[in-house]
Amino acid sequence: MSHIAQIELDDANLPPPTPEIEQERRVAMFDLMEENSFELPQRDEREVPAGPYRLGLAIRDKRLVFDIATEAGEPAAQFLLSLSPFRQVVRDYFQICKSYFDAVKSAAPSQIETIDMARRGIHNEGARILQERLEGKAVVDTDTARRLFTLICVLHYGG
Repeated sequence: MSHIAQIELDDANLPPPTPEIEQERRVAMFDLMEENSFELPQRDEREVPAGPYRLGLAIRDKRLVFDIATEAGEPAAQFLLSLSPFRQVVRDYFQICKSYFDAVKSAAPSQIETIDMARRGIHNEGARILQERLEGKAVVDTDTARRLFTLICVLHYGG
């Protein structure tokens, strides 16, 4: 199965992330490199370069840019996704993450667990939206979509 072998976030023009956001990014990047599933489907009878792939993620002109190359650096695909379908779920995700980070400092374990369950639910919703938006462009499993959604949130935070 094809996968992402390298990922680069184009965050050079974004404000520095908070320590919590930076931690989310590090964990998502690590988990993504440990295990992921990413495949480019056949389109318009064109040959699809085989993976593994290099993935560049960026936000440009209020669009999410996926820039995919082969491991050798040959262009494989590029597509842009509107950020509109992600706006509410990203906003909800940041709010629940803030509640979670605050709760970890002083709340009872049962409250932390409840907030974490809500956070996972919102995270799953973001992954589902991403999988829908990638339909016909790329095939990713749920865990890969969750990790990519986290990275989209990191980019969205600064953008």
